[in-house]
Amino acid sequence: MAKVKNNYFGPKKDRYNNVAILLHWLLAIGIIFMFILGTYMEELPKGGTKVTNFDLFDLGLITIESSKEMSVRSFYFTLHKSIGVTIFFLVLFRIYWRLTHKPPKMLSSMSALEVKLATATHHAFYLLMFLIPLTGIIMSVGSKYGVHWFGIPFLPGIDNETLRELFKEFHEIFGLILLLFFILHFAGALKHSLVNKDGVLKRMWFHK
Repeated sequence: MAKVKNNYFGPKKDRYNNVAILLHWLLAIGIIFMFILGTYMEELPKGGTKVTNFDLFDLGLITIESSKEMSVRSFYFTLHKSIGVTIFFLVLFRIYWRLTHKPPKMLSSMSALEVKLATATHHAFYLLMFLIPLTGIIMSVGSKYGVHWFGIPFLPGIDNETLRELFKEFHEIFGLILLLFFILHFAGALKHSLVNKDGVLKRMWFHK
């Protein structure tokens, strides 16, 4: 019988469990969306007519209705904060899940250096995914508006410009570092899929 080379055909202990996989993809999609949203909303002018219906990114695909009138810029900033709070709690749950569920071993095709780089990258990801929404929340608390989670008051604002500007810098710097790690992570996954062909992506896909 021919020997199976791809690790994802092995036992479940050699693969991530479905909860970890779900959290991985939810956070990946959420973070990518937040980068797009953050870039888009920074270019929007302040003020403007207040409305209740918003065409997401002006693409004509998704329309979101607000319970109260607000400017387009305010809508996107509020949406950014709401998703940021959601990501923050997803990250906390993911950290809890990682600490209470042993991940599978690294692929046998990986060299000792690749193992060290992958481990360091994962640790950096966890730290940055925690710090970015946290600094965003603190920055928002430093404003006079505070934080609302999809219309529900979450944290009040204290209108402290020094605090807001300081954590805005942290938020942006950590975001750029996360983007760099994301590119490295993506490049590594492509390398394993196209060059090593060791099934690394299928280890991070749902299974029975």
